[in-house]
Amino acid sequence: MRDYFYGLVDTLNARLHANEVLLAYLSAEDSTFVRFNKNAVRQAGGVKQIGFDLSLIKDQRRAQIRLTLAGEHEADITTLRAALDRLRVIVGEIPADPYLLYNTTPASSEHEADSGLASDEQLLDAVMTAGAGKDLVGIYAAGVIYKGFANSLGQRNWHRVENFNFDWSLYHAADKAVKTGYAGTHWNDAVFQAKMAESARQLAHLAKPSITLSPGEYRVFFTPKAVSEVTELLSWGSFSVKSQRKKQSALIKLEDGSATLDASINISENASDGIAAAFSADGFLRAPNVPLIANGKHAQSFVSPRSAQEYGLITNGANASEGPESLDMAAGTLAMNDALRTLDTGIYIGNLHYLNYSDPMACRMTGMTRFATFWVENGEIKAPLNVMRFDDSVYRMFGENLVGLTAERDLILDSGSYGERSTGSARLPGALLSGFALTL
Repeated sequence: MRDYFYGLVDTLNARLHANEVLLAYLSAEDSTFVRFNKNAVRQAGGVKQIGFDLSLIKDQRRAQIRLTLAGEHEADITTLRAALDRLRVIVGEIPADPYLLYNTTPASSEHEADSGLASDEQLLDAVMTAGAGKDLVGIYAAGVIYKGFANSLGQRNWHRVENFNFDWSLYHAADKAVKTGYAGTHWNDAVFQAKMAESARQLAHLAKPSITLSPGEYRVFFTPKAVSEVTELLSWGSFSVKSQRKKQSALIKLEDGSATLDASINISENASDGIAAAFSADGFLRAPNVPLIANGKHAQSFVSPRSAQEYGLITNGANASEGPESLDMAAGTLAMNDALRTLDTGIYIGNLHYLNYSDPMACRMTGMTRFATFWVENGEIKAPLNVMRFDDSVYRMFGENLVGLTAERDLILDSGSYGERSTGSARLPGALLSGFALTL
């Protein structure tokens, strides 16, 4: 795939006119998808696709087109030559772009990660054995993802990674279920079995009569998955320099220094430990690690090439939306196995959903508890909790009310596959809070 991509670009470069610059970005995959219901395979298939973004730049003007290629050089180069001719016409008719910025200093790189995916037989045997007698519903996605960048200035970047993401639920009845996930680059039967065993233990508690608590403030434990729902909402512009300059960031009080989080909160964009490629579609290398929050205070922001040009800054290779692709929250010291004991009496929250801002400028969020959420007394699960709404500020959750973070963290992959399989990821701990506001 790499040689195929570079070969296409070399052929196109030979057709360029004077003062023209060509940028090419490849995003391809060879993926397997398996859908389970009632612990049986209901649908299985694969996707092989090659997306190709071609840009032609001349006189501070950029014309771009996205194509789907067949993977055959001769057929694809015919398509690309025609596309280049169309772009040449367009670039001569559009106005100059004052914020256009692309990498003019070639910086090549290559990354092919080691991996160990489960074979089809190993996967099915593990799932069917662990899910025997249970209503298991889920989807498994795995395979190879390719990313490539090349330009007419001599830069070449390549990224190849194999990964898997199994997202499943064990259903008790109606909307009562335990939702769990296992993702990574190396499948481990023992890790999967342990996660399934924990899901089964929680499933047994769902058979107990559910209770509803009165609105109020409760001590809670967030699993890493619940934490991910909060950080996912934060990722919608909170770390963006453009949002911050426009005073639209939900973390604007953190950015201007009028508010802080607990000193144990350290959040960064850790490109060196994620699944995503370490280069952008404009050819800029992403910094290996960008500290976004350090010791509870604002550190740095995502700066895309356009924002860099607009505000006179230096880009750190951020994507166009200036959002994280490899989010990393530092671990704490609490043991995950002691989560119930350290919670003592309160709520164990496995999942949150339907999150949105109730007061963006105060970084106040609202949403619902979901799936395996339990009332705990003296370190023991007493009953499942009916769905409740919360409304609370991140400055309280990860600030004054934070008791501690777990020493263990989960790798949570973005399960999105609309258009193509996502390479977004987050590595997050669980969190113990002394108070969390339930409103309904």
